[in-house]
Order: sequence, then structure tokens, then C-alpha cells
Amino acid sequence: MEFKHETVMLDEVIQGLNIKSDGIYVDGTLGGGGHSEEICKKLDKSGLLIGIDRDKDALVASGKRLEKYSCRKIFIQSNYSEIKNVLKDLKLSGVDGAILDLGVSSFQLDNAQRGFSYMRNAPLDMRMNQDDYFTAYDVINGYSEKELSRVIAKYGEERWHSRIAEFIVKERKKEDIKTTEQLVDVIKAAIPAKARREGPHPAKRTFQAIRIEVNEELSRLKKAVGEFCEVLNEGGRFCVISFHSLEDRIVKETFNEKSNPCTCPKEFPICVCGKVAEIKKITRKPMTPSREELENNPRSRSSKLRIIERI
Repeated sequence: MEFKHETVMLDEVIQGLNIKSDGIYVDGTLGGGGHSEEICKKLDKSGLLIGIDRDKDALVASGKRLEKYSCRKIFIQSNYSEIKNVLKDLKLSGVDGAILDLGVSSFQLDNAQRGFSYMRNAPLDMRMNQDDYFTAYDVINGYSEKELSRVIAKYGEERWHSRIAEFIVKERKKEDIKTTEQLVDVIKAAIPAKARREGPHPAKRTFQAIRIEVNEELSRLKKAVGEFCEVLNEGGRFCVISFHSLEDRIVKETFNEKSNPCTCPKEFPICVCGKVAEIKKITRKPMTPSREELENNPRSRSSKLRIIERI
């Protein structure tokens, strides 16, 4: 299957990165290479793009897409939370900019066999890295009712988390839940009819929660955002695109901590803790897609972009 991905807020990201032609830039979520391609266009032969992705298909597809550009390019199969180790292995002390475009790529959603989509029947998988062993099947068929309820509530912010967990456990006693279609049917049965008719697809929040659990997305994100801020050279920019409130909250809180690290009581007239800001915010509030982009790419509707600069 051809690797396709609609790049989100492309112009805003490229402007936000303030790219130097000889700089070093990291795309920590390489995907289809949309952001990376625009970065490569602005780099000369001495510039370097480092593309990181957990998905081998993404690395192969982007490698082909970007081979025509003259800048130096390095593609690495890893998780963006390992950025410090990646740079250490490359013997690099810092970078001039970085981008994280979080969530699932259009390719992963549209490739039914990956099991990310509740609109297509497939084995319960949801692994971003196909070399990993732990899958959605293991969560759905292996977690206790209490654990399932916790995951769906915490990562899906799903009102009906207890009923969904109860129905999953009841159904799997008959036979293992092996496919996305089976799981969707269980979720629909658990949610009252009136609630199903309101809001998004009834399985959306539960699928999000299971995907986050399988890939340890939020714990890895918190580590990654902090480390990316630390590896930026002075004046380097970091752009993060999030797609739901859980992601955006982590990005927002980390940026707040690093731009205003003072721990002194509010009543102190001056700072005595000695902690100084590492970054400054380029976007005080998150940027959102333009009306034109929303019309061309409906999947961008929930995205938010935050940008900081190392000082």
C-alpha cells in the first residue's frame, strides 16, 4: 500500500521553525515526510535532516520521497522519546529545530490491517512499531475489567468506560475479541442508544485509549517534549502538533515549566530560587488550522500547534 499522509499545518510549521540553510533539523514523527520535504527544500548541501519514526514503512516511503534533495539526510527507526540517545549515537550536541506531529498517520488509519481504524475491519493490532509484541488484542483480552475501565477513562475520557469494560469482559468469556469489528460491536452495545446518536463515533474514544496504551504514547511524549527542549541550540525552534486534549495538556504544561521555572512563593518580591527560563514561547496560545485547510483535510480539525524557542 502506498504511504499517503495529509500534512497538517505545513506552512505554519515551516514559518515557525525559522529554518537556517546549514542547520540541523529533526522530524521526530517522520510519517509520510510532508514536513521533512519542506525542511529539505530550505536546506543546502551542508544542512542535515534527521528523520525518526517507529514505523519501517514510513522510513522507506519518506526515504524515497526525499532522496532528490541535496541536503544530508539520516533516517532512524526509533521513538522520538529517545532523541538524546539518537543524537549521542550520531555524535551531535544539539539541533537547530524540531517538529513532532503526534497521533496516527493517514496511512496507518487507511491501512486496514494495522487495526487503528474503527471504520475498517482488521485484526486488533494498533502497533506503531510492527516489531513490538504488545498489541491491542493483548489489552482487550488480557486486562482485567478494572484495568480496562481505567485505560478507557484516562486515555479516552470516555463517559461510559465502566460499561464498556464490563461488556468487553462479558463478551470475551464467550470467545476472544480478535477484530476491530467485534470490538466496535461490543462498544456500541455498551453505550446507551441516546448517547450513541450524539457526538462522534461511539468507538472513537475507546480506540484512542487502547492505541495510547499499546504504544505508551503519553509517557513517551512527556519525556520527549522535555528532552527536545534541552537538545535545542540557542535560537532553535521546536514545533509540536497535538490532536487531543491529553497530548496538548502535556505539551502546554512542559512548555510552561521550562519557560517559567521559578518555584518561589508568589508573595516573594524577587526570585531567590535561581531557576532561569530555558525557552520562550513563540505561540502564547496554540495555533489551529485555517478554514481552507479544514475544508481540504477534515482530519486536521482537532489539531493544535505550539512553538517555543531555546534561549
